[in-house]
Amino acid sequence: MPSSVIRFFRYAPDTRELKVTFVSGRIYVYEDVPPEIAAAFKEVRSKGTFFNREIRDRYACREITREYSH
Repeated sequence: MPSSVIRFFRYAPDTRELKVTFVSGRIYVYEDVPPEIAAAFKEVRSKGTFFNREIRDRYACREITREYSH
């Protein structure tokens, strides 16, 4: 099911970084995300609900939107 908040995401298991692109166009990298959380995020139907409950405010993050806007 498409998310109304999250456009797409990519997980890098070697660095444990989860890059999330929001529908707004903003891009954030969440650091030290366990592989099991990333796997559950991939499988869950409601990405926005899962993100808010399990990822947002639980992992250090940085916005990288500007790096991709050029």
